[in-house]
Amino acid sequence: MASGVGRTEVIFIGLDDTDVAGAPGTNKLARRMAGRLAERWHVRAITRHQLLVHPDIPYTKNNSSAAIMLCAGSEGDWKEIARMASECIRAWSADGSDPGLCVVEKVGEEVMAFGRRAQEQVLQKGEALALALRCGVHAEELGGTGGGVIGALAAVGLAATGDDGRIVQLGHWPDDLSGRQPAETLRQRGVDLIVSEQDGAQVEPESVDVGKRLRPNYRGGRVVLYVQRTPDGWQAARKP
Repeated sequence: MASGVGRTEVIFIGLDDTDVAGAPGTNKLARRMAGRLAERWHVRAITRHQLLVHPDIPYTKNNSSAAIMLCAGSEGDWKEIARMASECIRAWSADGSDPGLCVVEKVGEEVMAFGRRAQEQVLQKGEALALALRCGVHAEELGGTGGGVIGALAAVGLAATGDDGRIVQLGHWPDDLSGRQPAETLRQRGVDLIVSEQDGAQVEPESVDVGKRLRPNYRGGRVVLYVQRTPDGWQAARKP
């Protein structure tokens, strides 16, 4: 991902099930948390990951979870990051929610595979906690049933693949782009590629209507904005 950051240690934070109907969603809490963490660490990105929608899975609206990627300065930073993230969720999650948190420095293949499975299968909290323990992932149940730990673990796994999800925030840029924007502005905000949704070909439009907010995708370790041609020009295509 194009970030211009020279640090090499990336801490992955996953969170899920922090909301209830009518309350601010998990993505908003993730952005608020990132603002707090940004006082000490560089926020590389926040990503939204779509999980399986199934009658046996309790969820508020869309069953998506969020991941925050931080560029940390030392290997021990994850402990303080986990403490601060836990405090944020305890303070800001909605009453009646079932929040879970995962924090990890190095994400293994087994955790990535768990993330993929969470998009296709109904998984259990016990399996998530056992996997987290086995793979050295800090996992916490922070209220209610604690079922959000499933989505939190899935989020760090999917974010670590570099090939899943929608970018909710990139670096410290403000979330203020809407409507038609010059392609150069989008590149300055971190978009690496603009790709046609219809055939997957890279395109070079002069401008793109990004809609209500700029929400590119995370694909192949790059920030990709999918677009579709309309009678009014190129328009961003919302993909999970």
